[in-house]
Amino acid sequence: MEVNSMVFNAFVVEEKNGTYERSIKSRKISDLPEGDVLIKVQYSSLNYKDALSASGNKGVTRNYPHTPGIDAVGTVVASETEEFAVEDKVIVTSYDLGMNTDGGFGEYIRVPKEWVVKLPADLTMKEAMIIGTAGLTAGMSILRLSQSIKPEDGKIVVSGATGGVGALSVAILSKLGYEVVAVTGKEAESDYLHKLGAKEILLRSEIESFDKKPMLRPLFAGAVDTVGGVILENIIKATQPLGVVTSCGNVASPKLELTVFPFILRGITLAGIDSQNYPMAYREEVWNRLSNEWKPETLTDTCTEITLNELNEKIDLMLAGKLKGRTVVNMGA
Repeated sequence: MEVNSMVFNAFVVEEKNGTYERSIKSRKISDLPEGDVLIKVQYSSLNYKDALSASGNKGVTRNYPHTPGIDAVGTVVASETEEFAVEDKVIVTSYDLGMNTDGGFGEYIRVPKEWVVKLPADLTMKEAMIIGTAGLTAGMSILRLSQSIKPEDGKIVVSGATGGVGALSVAILSKLGYEVVAVTGKEAESDYLHKLGAKEILLRSEIESFDKKPMLRPLFAGAVDTVGGVILENIIKATQPLGVVTSCGNVASPKLELTVFPFILRGITLAGIDSQNYPMAYREEVWNRLSNEWKPETLTDTCTEITLNELNEKIDLMLAGKLKGRTVVNMGA
């Protein structure tokens, strides 16, 4: 059979009379966008951006029908570049995948060669998707943090600690010897966070109620913040001199109400993390570290595996804030 006429299953979101409907549909390879590399997807994973795309958020996806899935790992089945050969195992995360380019919730994707990373030898396909964009973002944050802050410098606080980026940050930082303080609004998940390696749990309500002063007593040497808003404000104000705070999310709020005092008087660095367009050289470095010295022993503990048929329910749970850790979609099941 000619490749372009091959039929496959995909999770498709369609706009009908102002509402968005999700279903599994048959598609042809010829329906996919142009690209250098055609990949048979073995695993994908569910991210908050996918849930937004699946609910019709035009800030994420402009045109429908559309197949979300910003993460994918699989095997090359056709290639128009010498950089990737048929049967190569590869990872594609971020860039425009799953946003305005059909993504990993389809059994096949076709993408530009610039988006593709070879799967490291020490990483299985499933492990790659447990890590996914969330783990890549965590790894980027930790790479930036570790350039300035060492384990002996003090505690590292991680906000949104039961989410994908947060849970993997807790696990990786703990493995590297940092004393991790996990911030969560889910008190019932304390045992889960301790198992990942957190030494201390700080409830979201506690950090939100910190004093409104421009600066607070130093508590942390650094931070991985995944939520923004008042939690990020208070983390910055409670970071010790020359500390580093990374910021990669704004689910609480994109706004910060701060003075410049923590930055000027304590020399604190606020480092933004953008996983979508992260340069390939650094991307490959982080993936290689995640496959070796940074790979958490608890990696599978952060994961729930589902099939494509279960995806719709998990999207609704994610939008309601009721998922923890990583949700991996087995596209071959």
